[in-house]
Amino acid sequence: MPYSIETTALTKVYHKKAVVDRLDLRVESGSFYGFLGPNGAGKSTTIKMLTGLIAPDGGEARLLGLRLDRKPLDIKRRIGVVPEDLCLFENLTAMEYLVFVARMYRMPRNTAYRRAEELLDWLGLDENPKALTLEFSHGMKKKLSLAAAVIHDPELIFLDEPFEGIDAIAARTIRTALARMVQRGATIFLTSHILEIVEKLCTHVGIIHQGRLVTQGTLAEVSGGAGLEEVFVSAVGRTEDTAAGLSWLGGAGA
Repeated sequence: MPYSIETTALTKVYHKKAVVDRLDLRVESGSFYGFLGPNGAGKSTTIKMLTGLIAPDGGEARLLGLRLDRKPLDIKRRIGVVPEDLCLFENLTAMEYLVFVARMYRMPRNTAYRRAEELLDWLGLDENPKALTLEFSHGMKKKLSLAAAVIHDPELIFLDEPFEGIDAIAARTIRTALARMVQRGATIFLTSHILEIVEKLCTHVGIIHQGRLVTQGTLAEVSGGAGLEEVFVSAVGRTEDTAAGLSWLGGAGA
């Protein structure tokens, strides 16, 4: 299976506007794919379509070799998702939440508890086992969401802004965890506004702008030696001096 994700003309329309416009993605199996774009480019909408949360208005998608519109449950059993808004059950402890998720995947109870314990220890979430999730910091919630996404050992993992709003220590823990998952053969599809993290982690990159795929390929192919930031800024059409109109910064009328 050369591709874990393959879309053809994938489209989503809201209020007569295509927020994802005929998207053709190719995500190689075993790769760490960074999906980049400015706010409103269509990144989260793409993930929602690929994970079956919303239906596309056109085109098709194949995940792990299966048609999403024909085998949605088979696909969902084999993927993990960290959504941007997390969607945790905050009146449960971390252990209760992870075991609940594991059992939803029909994991045997003993296996569910063992994996939950290992994940909580690995991610540093086991210091106060009686604490409810609502008491967690934002970074702790991000780590718990990641644990829930991988407890069933998925082949394909979707991460929507997993590093947003977390401190450097939590970010490092998550980066290490993700790198190990790729080493074990998982495919990761990541959206992030932090280009430095994408350059550190990702093997492949795609850039979307106004719903359309601008470019995709290996990190080296896309950056072309110029640096990912320069390529990204050029691709989304923001090459002008955006401070030029601010008089107190030396722009026009200073």
